[in-house]
Parts: sequence; structure tokens; C-alpha cells
Amino acid sequence: MNNEARVVVTGLGAVSPVGNDAAAVWDALVAGKNGVGPITRFDATGFDVRFAAEVKDFDGTKYVPPKELRRMDRYTQFAVAAADQAVRDAGFDASRVDGDRFGVLIGSGIGGMETFETQHRLLIEKGPGRISPFFIPMMIANMASGIVSIRFGARGPNFSPVSACSSGAHAIGEGFRLIRAGHADLILCGGAEASITMMSIGGFSSMKALSTRNDDPLRASRPFDRERDGFVVGEGAGIVLLESMEHARKRGARVHAEIAGYGSTGDAFHITAPTPEGEGAARAMTLAVQEGALPLDAIGHINAHGTSTPLNDKIESRAIRSAFGAHADRILVNSTKSMTGHLLGAAGGIELIATVLAVEKGVIPPTINYEHPDPECDLDYVPNKAREAKVRAALSNSLGFGGHNVSLLVKRFES
Repeated sequence: MNNEARVVVTGLGAVSPVGNDAAAVWDALVAGKNGVGPITRFDATGFDVRFAAEVKDFDGTKYVPPKELRRMDRYTQFAVAAADQAVRDAGFDASRVDGDRFGVLIGSGIGGMETFETQHRLLIEKGPGRISPFFIPMMIANMASGIVSIRFGARGPNFSPVSACSSGAHAIGEGFRLIRAGHADLILCGGAEASITMMSIGGFSSMKALSTRNDDPLRASRPFDRERDGFVVGEGAGIVLLESMEHARKRGARVHAEIAGYGSTGDAFHITAPTPEGEGAARAMTLAVQEGALPLDAIGHINAHGTSTPLNDKIESRAIRSAFGAHADRILVNSTKSMTGHLLGAAGGIELIATVLAVEKGVIPPTINYEHPDPECDLDYVPNKAREAKVRAALSNSLGFGGHNVSLLVKRFES
């Protein structure tokens, strides 16, 4: 381990329901701003669920010419914007780095769902001759990673993890590993998703995964609260620039934090439900801390997966207790999904950014809508109000349908 490169975060980029850059997202999270509201992306009349956490006031032409933008699905537009922000935040000129040592890993759980639905309607209504020649490259889940690599001349490792709601976190974890092992110097990584569509909302609703608080959407996403009844679909992108510390130091880069560990496990249990005691999630957290060569009691904060579903929240709470024992009572656990909704494959990217900034700035954003304590969720969830707390190290958890568990270890940077 001592011979492997240290990996630092030098750039942050975000598009989300609570803000369209990392600084705006951070300010909103600390303030407890809620990004949930009525669906405007389509006419939701007749749907059991008529609200979501949409991205507002997004102008893709700030990043891409209009003609080029029309050839990108919404999820790719979000990814390009967030990647551009991360590069700018990192303060580096992509043309002056070795492109062969520069990679892009952007995960997406679903990919171009909006494009798929639009083109399918054209097929049914007007026949196969009206299907766009851009249908396939707009729809496939790897295209965000491909387009970002083209944009910045990144010729290093380039792929798109697809592991449902763990996709963005897997991308960051694999980026961390590639730099740590010496296969790259820099990697843009994270997740992007734009699945507030008729099929997506209808499908998640059909499987009873979503909150149905149509009369009170602002209070619908309530992780760890006894009256939680499902998650709220969100959209956006969270992209970070990872660098080897040596590379960052040579160019005089500002460092936000260090990524020091990555735990990735599988439940091998059920297509949607986690293992009853959260063994897989507990192992992922333990592995991440072990890789960072830290004692368990060094962890002061966990940005939990915290979806606001009855099953996830109690089992993730059990997993944290299983991994940390008595120290679990001293960990500040939050779920930023209470404000952003669940960004699916982009959740891991946005939440890693929130975790990095929590460690860097010494403030833990709240879990909003926490009103009714649940005996099965018995940790400190930082209810309703941000809390100042200087933590040495924190974890960001992402858990996906299919039994995919990821935990990323963030450390305060010390040169």
C-alpha cells in the first residue's frame, strides 16, 4: 500500500435539483433547501406519483453549442456540464496534460431513457423510417463518458459502470484504483442520470418504491423517519476530478480532500432487497476504512445511501452498527437525498461531493423532514439543521438494486 499513489480530489462539478454548480449545491444542502416539486417534464395526470426532484433552470448552451446539444440525451448534457465545471474548478488546461494518462469514468444506472421513450413513440406513430440516426449514440449509458473524453482529449481509461444506484460511486472508486495503481494521473469520474420520464416514474411506482405523498411533496423524502414511504426520483450529475497527489503537487493544484479507500461488495441475495442485517454494506464500509489504514473510530461522518424507503434505511442503520459497533453512536450520519431526491446512478457522484465538502469545510448538512424517530433507525441523523463538526474522515455509501454496495473513504487532506 505504501508504494501506491495517494489520490486527491481537485475538481468538483454538479448539476442537481438544488443547484447547478457545486458551490450552489453545497449552500443549498447546508441550508436544508428542498428540491422536490410537481413533475413538469411530462403530464403526470393519471400517474400514482406526480412529483419528483427535477433540475431547474439548466442551460446546456452554456457548455455546448445548440446543434451539438440536440444530439445529446439530457443525462449526457448534465454530465458534460458537471465535467466542465470540475475541470474549471481544478484550474487546469486539459491541452497541457498527457492525454494518455487522463481518463473518464462516468456511470449511469439507466442512460438515455428520455431518448428511448421519444424514439419509441416515433416508431409506433410514424414508422421505423422516422427513427433518428442519433438514437443509439444518444441512448446508450456509456455515451456521457465517451463525449466527455472527446471534449477534453482524455485518451486514458474510459468506461461507464452500470450498477443501478451505485453506478456513480463505482465510477469514482474505480477511478481511485486506477490512479492508485499507477495506470492514470487524472480521471474525471462520477455519475449522471435523467430519468424523470413516463416509463421511469411509472415503473418505479409500479414496484411500490416511490413515496406517494402527492398532497405534500416537500415532505415526501424523509430518510430514517418512521413515516417514510418511499423515495423521490431525482436527476442530475456529480463529477469529480481525481489526481495523483504527485501530479496535483507538480501543477500547484488546490486540493479539496483525499480519497483513501474504496469498498465494493455484492449481497448475492435479492434483485431489489438488501440482506436483512446489511452484511454487504457493512463489509463495504469496513473494506474502505481498512484500505485507508484508519481505525474505525476515525470515521466521524457518513453520507448514507438513505433512500427514504422502509427497508433500506433500517438495514443501512443496522449495517453501520455492525461495522462500527459502539462507535456508531458517535458518527454523524446524514442523507442528502432528503433534499435532492434520489439521483439513481448520479447519486454517488453528488453525495461524494457533499462528503468531500463536509470534510473540507467542517459542516455536516442535515437530514431534513426528520420528524418521527424510528426505533429501528437509532443513529444520529443530523436532523433538520446543519451541524459544525471537524471530522478527520468520512464515508459516502451507495447501494444499488442487484445487491451492489459501495463505500468511499474521504480524508481531510494533509500534505
